[in-house]
Order: sequence, then C-alpha cells, then structure tokens
Amino acid sequence: MAIGDVIRKYRKNKGMTQEEMAAWLGITTPAVNKWERGNTLPDITLLAPIARLLDITTDELLSFKDELTDEEINQYLSNVQKDLENKSFHEVFISVKEKIQEYPNCEKLIWQAAVILDANRITMNLPNKENYDDTIFGWFERCLHSKNEQIHNQAADSLFHGYFRKEDYEKANQYLDYFSSENPERKRRKALVNSKTGKKMEACREYEELIFTGYQHIQMTLNGLRMLYMEDNNHEMAKKLAEVSSSAASTFEMGKYNEVCFGLEVAAWEKDVAWTAQLMQDILENIETIGDFAKSRLYQHMTLKTVGSEFSTGLKQKLLESFTDESFSYMQGNEYWEKLKRGVYNS
Repeated sequence: MAIGDVIRKYRKNKGMTQEEMAAWLGITTPAVNKWERGNTLPDITLLAPIARLLDITTDELLSFKDELTDEEINQYLSNVQKDLENKSFHEVFISVKEKIQEYPNCEKLIWQAAVILDANRITMNLPNKENYDDTIFGWFERCLHSKNEQIHNQAADSLFHGYFRKEDYEKANQYLDYFSSENPERKRRKALVNSKTGKKMEACREYEELIFTGYQHIQMTLNGLRMLYMEDNNHEMAKKLAEVSSSAASTFEMGKYNEVCFGLEVAAWEKDVAWTAQLMQDILENIETIGDFAKSRLYQHMTLKTVGSEFSTGLKQKLLESFTDESFSYMQGNEYWEKLKRGVYNS
C-alpha cells in the first residue's frame, strides 16, 4: 500500500478532514491532497508527526507491517508465472523486486516469489543468470528468520541447493544448521556435500545411516498400520502387513531372526496353532542371527555393536517363558508347544 493510501485510510478512520490534518501539521490542505493522490510524498521530517497524528507507527505509515492475504499472494504469483511466459525474465524480476519493496515484511510473498524466480532462471536459457544471485539469495536470507517453520525451512533448503549448484559447498553446508538434527534431509544433504568434497567414506556412512534408520521407521509404520487393521478385525490386511515387514527385514539384510518374528502377534491374534508353532520354532532357531545386520555390507561404513552369546542366551530364555505363558493357552495339544512347556526344547 502506497504511503498516500495509508494516510487517507487512517485519516478517515480518525474522522479527520484533509483541512484538519493540514492544520495540525502546519502545512497546506493541497499538500495533504497531493500525498493521498500519490502525486507527491511527505517530507521525511514530517513522517514522525504524521504517524503520531494518525496513532500509527512509522513502520505502518511506510507499509512496513502491511500484509497481503493468501488469496492476494496466490493471485499475484499466478500473474508472475504468466508474465514469465510472455515477458523477459529481467522485466518480471524488476516488477517482483518493486512488489517486495512495497511489502517488505510479507514473508510468504518474498519466499514464494523468490522460489518462482529462482526456479525459472535455472530452467530458462538465461545469459548471466548468476547476476540475480545476490537479490534472490538475499530474499531467502530474510526468510531464514521467519517464525513460520515452513518458510524458514524452505528458505534454508533453497539456499543450500543454490550454493550447491554454484559448487560453493562450504557455504551450502552452513545452511544445514537450519535443519533439525532429527531431519533425515539434513543428513542426506550432508552426504551430498561430503561426496563432492573428497569425503566419500563419510558420505557412504551417512547414506548407510539413512538406510538403517529408514528401515526402523518403515517397520514402526508398518506395525502401526497392522495394529489398526487388527482393531478393525481385518485379518487379510493384518497378515499382509506382517508379510511386508518380513520382506523388508530381508531386503535391508536385518538377519533371519528379524525376518521370521513379525507374524507371531498376528498368528496369536488369529489363534492359528500351526502357524504359531512354526513361527516359535523359526524364532528360537534363529536367535543367533538377531545381530546379523552388523555383518551386512549395506552398513559396512557404520560402527554397529555385535550381539554377544550372553545376550542371545538371555533372550532365548525370555522367549521360552513368554511362549509358554497363558496367552498361548490355545496351543494346548500341539506337540511342539507341549515340548516347550515341559522345557525339553533343543536348540
């Protein structure tokens, strides 16, 4: 909003005429009229008195706190995209720059306009496209301080990729600090930087860590989904999810134990005696493989703890106890389960 529009808006809000405003400021009425018509601008020495008279701050007077609605931003950016198809990039760039100067605190406008211009200058056959770096990157820098998590995260992402494209890997690396340490994208980008700066071993380890933690997230997600299907009494999908979990353990080379253990809860839920007995046998016979992922070449650059025999022995004892408690009473009469009950299991 232009300063003249701001003056007119707040003058009318106070029920003040142009003549009254002029009298308060010690100037002529035509001067106020020219401000509001956009013909002239107030002298800089009058900015503070005008703001006090209108009960607003100088920031508000200069539209520094003025915002656009989401609808207005979306419509403007849609027009920008159309202009990029019909006008020169530089012409559109100058127009956007003027718009941002008009709304310098509208973070969503700045962020999305910067994204559109940055993407288009990359894809368009522009000469000297790097001449726009300082301005576009500067807009992203401003958005880094936004309280809106989406805006500051996306600004950091854009700056990372911008400097990565320029092969300024040291600068790109600095923007990783804006990502949460729990965000897998931070580690993936770190691996990208390391792969380009002669640190391939570190890059391999970071990618392997992403695979390893990704597997864990996959299994937690599959387990949560399986529980929902069990609550809905959907036996087909519960068994399907158990099968997918087993396949995932095999694909990510987690060891035979982890491949065979996922169906037991579903088998017990269905009270499927034969399936339960087979799973119990497979689990007990493969306890020694519980830590086999540490031997996998998929994770060869990671330092993973090996599972000792003492742990395996303790786990086996706990499993035997749990397999023979009352929750598996439906197994009575099954030969294998009765042997476990009598404690004659042979490893």
